[in-house]
Formats: sequence, C-alpha cells, structure tokens
Amino acid sequence: MSVKKKPLVVVTRKLPDSIETRMRELFDARLNLDDTPLTPEQIAEAVRSADILVPTVTDLINEEALKQPDCKLKLIANFGNGVDNIDVVAAHARGITVTNTPKVLTEDTADMTMALILAVPRRLIEGASILPEGKSWPGWSPTWMLGHRIGGKRLGIIGMGRIGQAVARRARAFGLQIHYHNRRPVAPRIAEELGATYWESLDQMLARMDIISVNCPHTPATFHLLSARRLKLIRKDAYIVNTARGEVIDEETLTKLIETGEIAGAGLDVYEHEPAVNPKLVRLAKAGKATLLPHMGSATIEGRVEMGEKVIINIRTFLDHHKPPDRVLPNML
Repeated sequence: MSVKKKPLVVVTRKLPDSIETRMRELFDARLNLDDTPLTPEQIAEAVRSADILVPTVTDLINEEALKQPDCKLKLIANFGNGVDNIDVVAAHARGITVTNTPKVLTEDTADMTMALILAVPRRLIEGASILPEGKSWPGWSPTWMLGHRIGGKRLGIIGMGRIGQAVARRARAFGLQIHYHNRRPVAPRIAEELGATYWESLDQMLARMDIISVNCPHTPATFHLLSARRLKLIRKDAYIVNTARGEVIDEETLTKLIETGEIAGAGLDVYEHEPAVNPKLVRLAKAGKATLLPHMGSATIEGRVEMGEKVIINIRTFLDHHKPPDRVLPNML
C-alpha cells in the first residue's frame, strides 16, 4: 500500500519550536533553522518548488516572484496579520490562495502602543538610562526630569480596527479622551463603550490632538497617510506613536519636525525602511526626543505560537479542500 506523499511546505524564517515540530509531523517541512532571511533568488526557488509557502512580513512575495515557470505553489500561508508583503492580486490571478493570521496580536500590540504612549511624555527611557549608565544623579528634585501627564489629554487614533479599539480601552483607563479617524465610524455601541469621538477629517483631528497613535494597516491608500503636509498640522507639544507600519508616516519629515521642535517627540516601533533606521532618529532618541523599539509590538511567546497554530489550521483546511478560515481576497485590501 503506497503512502500518500506529504506536501512540501517552505517556511522562510525560524518559528517557535513547538510549531516547527508540528509542521514536521504534518508536512514535508523545509525549515529555516538559522533564521537567515531568504534572498529574492531563494524566494523564487521556493515559489517554484513548494506546494505551500509560509512567509513573514520580511519576505517580499511580489508579482515578479510569482512569475516563476512551472510554479507548483498553491497556498501562501502568511505568518502575520498584515499582507502588504504579498501581491495578493497577482497571487489570486494565478490561482494561489493567500491566508494570514488575524485576531492574534491585537492585545500584544495594544499593550506596546500603550507602553509607548506612557514612555514618551514621561521620559521613561531617558530616565531609565540614568542609573545603569552611571550618569550623574543629584537625587530627587522638584524640577528635574519633568515630563507631561497623560490623564485628561486627547488621544487621536488613526485606524479604529481591532488594535485601535484595544488601544482605546487601555487609554481610557488612563484617563485619556478618545478620538479617532477611520474610513467609517465604528458601531454606536462601541463608540459609546469607548467614549470615542469620530473625526471624518483626519486633518482636523491631527490639529487638535495631544497624542496621535497610528494603528492602521499599510496599503497603497495609507502610504504616507501622515504626509509632510499633514505632519505640519500637528501641534508643537504633541507626540506621535506608531506600532503599525513605518510606511504610513513620511519619516524624513517627521524627523525634521522633531529636530526643529515643531513636534514634541515620537515613540516608534516600526520604520519606513526596516531594518534600516534613520540615523537622525537615533540621534533624537539619544537626546530624549524619541523612543525607538526594534519592531517588538507583537513579540510575545504566546502570540507567536498562536500565529503558528493559525498557519497550520489554514494549511490543513486548504489541504482538506475547504476554504481556509483566514483567506485573504483582493477585495478585502
């Protein structure tokens, strides 16, 4: 009796051990044990040879990569919620199904957003470096290391999806007034629960907020949503926090405005040209005007394992000839 051949699943980055073990049990899994990012040539080879590709946000699966001759690929099971690294339209045109891992990292990302909302006005990172780095500390003083309280301030959330709403719940508990801009207003019951004020005009909201939190996905429509023009609308004493995607903000203009004191500061977990970080931003961080994190917003063990479990469910459902629960279609973008 012949044994049914397992599908070849190429995984582009190192995943949690428990997920990789399960993948080896279920599939002919080609793992990336040293976690070295694949080159475009290696991505192209994976597209040619694999039945299923499991990429991450760092892997560009564009139309060029999908044009490989004799392509066997049938499923791209993205290890991540955002799919801006994948040309979903091109995949769909070639009969390749795309899935993602939604509803897993909402709470983790909202936690980190709230941490940055607290850290920037209260100078948390700047203060935390004083003692470990042996800097001079004269002792408590009424006027030393003064920041700004956040209670009573206006928080403007750009993108009121699952993460935006989770940020609003946390922020409300800290006494912030919740404002938001979205493609459309949230349901009345959610707005009432959050005490949230909707702004149809992003320009008008930006000009009136004390803290701005970017929580929208990166799509062609949101590239440089915070353009040079819009950034100049922001008040001089306001702060920007971004845990979404770096491409949403014109980073060069943001840096210049912070340097010249036209924006008070920023808390960033994502960058426009990752993994490269603008050296000017690094200098601002050293001067206490920015808090910079290395894309840690969703970095919890629990979150990564849940992401892996969703990937496996999507693959197994697809192989059973059913529609995967987290299928992404072009009209959903």
